[in-house]
Amino acid sequence: MQEKLVEFANLLRENGVRVSLAETLDAFSASEVTGLAERDAFRAALRSTMVKRASELPVFEELFDIYFSGLGEIIKQASQAVQNALSMSDQEFQKFLDEVEKMLKKEGKNLSELAKQLLQNNSGEMERKIREASRAVKLQGIERTIEENYFARALARQLGLDKIEAEIKELREQLEKMDIGSELKAKMEEYLERRLKALDDIIRRYVRMEREKRDIKQKEDQRLNQIGEKSFYYLTEEELKKMNEAVTRLAQRLKNVITVRRKRSKKGRFDIKRTLRQNLEYGGVPFKLRFEKRKKEKPQVVILCDVSDSVRNASRFMLQFVYSLQDLYSRVRSFIFVADIGEVTECFRNNDAKEALDVALKGDIINVYAHSNFGYAFRNFVTDHLGTVNKRTTVIVLGDARNNYNLPHDWCLREIRQRAKKVIWLNPESRNTWGFGDSEMDRYAPHCDLVEECRNLNQLYRVVDRLVAG
Repeated sequence: MQEKLVEFANLLRENGVRVSLAETLDAFSASEVTGLAERDAFRAALRSTMVKRASELPVFEELFDIYFSGLGEIIKQASQAVQNALSMSDQEFQKFLDEVEKMLKKEGKNLSELAKQLLQNNSGEMERKIREASRAVKLQGIERTIEENYFARALARQLGLDKIEAEIKELREQLEKMDIGSELKAKMEEYLERRLKALDDIIRRYVRMEREKRDIKQKEDQRLNQIGEKSFYYLTEEELKKMNEAVTRLAQRLKNVITVRRKRSKKGRFDIKRTLRQNLEYGGVPFKLRFEKRKKEKPQVVILCDVSDSVRNASRFMLQFVYSLQDLYSRVRSFIFVADIGEVTECFRNNDAKEALDVALKGDIINVYAHSNFGYAFRNFVTDHLGTVNKRTTVIVLGDARNNYNLPHDWCLREIRQRAKKVIWLNPESRNTWGFGDSEMDRYAPHCDLVEECRNLNQLYRVVDRLVAG
């Protein structure tokens, strides 16, 4: 069972569900307590130990049904189909299998192990052998429907289907000579023929099931790609829910990349001069490697997010993304503004994502229904909060720069840039509209290191990729 749980954990990871080694070990312990007899209890045990986010539940449920109702269920259904074709009740079928076993003891001594298990209806051993064969042919590598026939033939060869066909044909010839009565003999012949066809059907259905496992991630990616180019402004309620899942995954992706990068950079660069000096006693052979002492930097982030009506949908996604960044940096300070500006750092720190977003956007911290005034918000930030910005701080502004013809106070952004490590502006409007009407983007852009259009999910992904690459 532990081997199957490890395989299932790997399958979850392939489909975007993060399952750590510790969580897999927890699943081992939980499954020992629940056992396999109660399917619902077993499912609940794995769900509670392997799934951390609600967005991962649909993938878990679908994969659980495919995996644990998979090959065993296919073999069981194939056996039931044979029984139904012979028009036997459960009791009659069991008596018939007893007769088959007697016949095999007399005439089936030269049969291969799989042929014996097939004819004796030993589903457990059949499942084990088919899984072993599937690993040998690397069935887990199947990705497309067009590959099903190739892998079905490969699996059949690995199982020795041609040999089993020859063995059963020989067994049927021997059956003709046996004195067991015409009715039983006819039933035996039909049983042998149907069992052979059942094995071929099991192989094909199993290959299709394995392909469908890999299909889940593709379907999910296609589902998100369908709305990936749609502007945040025009999303329906159903699409909003899907996008929430996507933004959570994007934040997790950024976390993974940054975590790996930090681990790799802990040692610092290889110091060839110190290495050569330290290894003079060994004739210059570098037994002892030396690295530069890395100065520990504690990067900080300050977020300024426009939450006015015109960009409300975009703001929700941006704030959700910001919420996920909190544990990546030593300090994240988050501010929202329309005209007034207010800090939501503690709100984000002390609440889960949904509660934090609701508090930030419902209007208690600032008046979210006022007319946008970027200049006024920036001036207040410089007056009250400029001390939060230093040379380790990346300032990210999320907004459309629509200022309602108020004073832009772009000098404030210049002062912020002079103190900050970097200023990044993400604008949810099309780049073609910047600088027209009441847009002050052409006044603010010169004071930013990076200005990007960010009005849909795919653009947000590209922006994050640029940030990570930088």
